[in-house]
Amino acid sequence: MSGNATTALLIDFGSTYTKLRAIDLERADIIGSGQGPSTVTTDITVGMEAALADLDSRIGGLPDFKYRLATSSAAGGLRMVTVGLVKELTAEAARIAALGAGAKLIGTYAYRLTAGDIAEIEGHDPDILLLAGGTDGGNDEVILHNAGIIAESALSCPVVVAGNRVATDAVAAKLDATGKSAVTTENVMPEFNVLNIEPARAAIRKIFIDRIVHAKGIDRAAEQFDAVLMPTPEAVMEGARLLADGTDAREGLGPLLIVDIGGATTDVHSVASGDPTLEGAIQRGLPEPYVKRTVEGDLGMRHNAHSIVKAAGLDVLASDSGLSQDRFAEILGLFADDVERLPHSDEELAVDRSLARAATLIAVRRHSGRTETVYTVMGPAVAQHGKDLSSVAAVIGTGGVLVHGSDPAGILTKACADANDPESLRPRAPRLLLDREYLLYACGLLGTVEPDAALTLGLIHMHPVAEEEHGNSRNSAIG
Repeated sequence: MSGNATTALLIDFGSTYTKLRAIDLERADIIGSGQGPSTVTTDITVGMEAALADLDSRIGGLPDFKYRLATSSAAGGLRMVTVGLVKELTAEAARIAALGAGAKLIGTYAYRLTAGDIAEIEGHDPDILLLAGGTDGGNDEVILHNAGIIAESALSCPVVVAGNRVATDAVAAKLDATGKSAVTTENVMPEFNVLNIEPARAAIRKIFIDRIVHAKGIDRAAEQFDAVLMPTPEAVMEGARLLADGTDAREGLGPLLIVDIGGATTDVHSVASGDPTLEGAIQRGLPEPYVKRTVEGDLGMRHNAHSIVKAAGLDVLASDSGLSQDRFAEILGLFADDVERLPHSDEELAVDRSLARAATLIAVRRHSGRTETVYTVMGPAVAQHGKDLSSVAAVIGTGGVLVHGSDPAGILTKACADANDPESLRPRAPRLLLDREYLLYACGLLGTVEPDAALTLGLIHMHPVAEEEHGNSRNSAIG
């Protein structure tokens, strides 16, 4: 790292590609991009060197970088299992904390772990297990039972203990006695219906930096970067937070929603208080985090395309694409047989667009809050479950089908409120923007050292989606 340099290298060690963005810090703009195939399972330096060579060829020589910062979602991402007491309470709080730390959640468990549960968890082979349970001073029997089961298991991953503080020392002692690595932090739910996820997020990130990066072999390329700071999904979340909130020197976009449509999942991030905007609405259920991430594992454009069809209906999707149901199913089979396949014809493009519209609608509907009419002794009232995102100022889209497709606005409008679904608290009238250069992760990384430059970079490169790009797509059959 050079103190006189004015450029930054921002790296994403992805599962498929190692992606680079070179940034001019004074102009807060992109100098160039490069990528190479990820080689984490063999020798990560090969993929890194290929990406650097690609960047070199595009910009005519590599500058002296002031910062070289990285994220990683390679080798399966940060694989986590959470264990809590009650499914709707501490187990849900643990799940929110794990997703907020950028984890790939591969299992969620509640109540007393059974022999079958622990065998299943061992089969998942997680990178981290988050153990929660009980409010402070509340039930401690279940978390102690679960600690004992985990202590005697074959699991070798670190265990983050974020439950009833009265039981924390005893839980850690049980784990330490059998050689398990226990990291204690504050309770994710210290009081009934009170979330406290930031300490758990910080503990997870520290383990990721200290141990997981080494375990996945990423530090083999350590001479070519300064640090891996966080999992890629967390970098995207931090980029979203920066774009929404701004800095002391410059305002951000205000409350926003991000839709990331991928081959295996559709991820949704929101940065908003989510407080009720309807007069008299009563908030029900767990409080929602200001920065929230949900991952829909059944809404992937390739690996889970059949699940999208199952959720939306073949007849609806075929109608939306303008194809017969038989032809739609035939093309869907081509995608399922070759998950790397890109659309080769107008018909395949039409199927891709319909899948993306449906994935967006379903994912954002699940992420957003809803209202319902409830009856009280005072008469009917409106209850709100989840986040009210109706006042969100901007919806940002990212992912191949949005960036490279022909109808980004038609897809992103499915994230917006619909008169036919008045209970859903989706954004009413947001700006539609595209992360064409895949910079959200880069903004999150750069924001750790140069927040003003990172904000300017993001604001410059979140591109407005013009209405004329999609014609009558607001009137599509989906939704």
